[in-house]
Amino acid sequence: MARKSLASTVADGILDAVVAGEFAAGLALPSEAEIGEQYDVSRVTVREALKTLQAQNVVRVLPGRGTFVNPVTAWTDLGPVLRATTQGADAAASSLQLVEVRRMIETGAAALAATRRTEADVASLESQLDRMRSAHDSADLDEFVEADIAFHDVILHAAGNVFVGVLFEPLGRVMRAKREQTSAVEQIRVNAIAEHAAIVDAIRSGDAERSRLAMDSHMTQTANDLERFVLGEI
Repeated sequence: MARKSLASTVADGILDAVVAGEFAAGLALPSEAEIGEQYDVSRVTVREALKTLQAQNVVRVLPGRGTFVNPVTAWTDLGPVLRATTQGADAAASSLQLVEVRRMIETGAAALAATRRTEADVASLESQLDRMRSAHDSADLDEFVEADIAFHDVILHAAGNVFVGVLFEPLGRVMRAKREQTSAVEQIRVNAIAEHAAIVDAIRSGDAERSRLAMDSHMTQTANDLERFVLGEI
């Protein structure tokens, strides 16, 4: 195996340990020699792994003292942050934070889509909404989630801004997992269908402010349902 691949494996292993709480923020990691022994790699490979984590600000190196774990709030790479917030102890709180991020981006995207959408975009939104309704009636969770994701993708595309999709793409995997969790609840699916129908009507009207408010309402519904039906059971 190439050294680069080994270094990535070691970096992932250390990150997993940090996310699992084995190394809390502010604490030092084991020495390079100890890490090398644990993963059966050279100290050169360990240093490369630590450089990767340092570049992501997951850790900081203090000369003569060791390598220390930074708090998640200091991390600067989305990948590790997503891993920490979806698998770590604060996973529940991160679910609501994710809705906050969605609200900031998707309300603006809906407003842009209202003024830039084509008739094909509206037809696509209606098609995905119909898929959601059919999937709900047949209790097909996978199909419901796929249609829900596709619905929002149409809006992001219709916004006509290339940066919107780039910003949203890294969140796709974790958002899918969250949708699978919430959409398993029948009442949440019912609420989501109603909110999505209002969004379609608003975007079809071409009214940017109405569309922004419709998406904002959907984000509020999502947060409320998450707290009531999902987080309340944790």
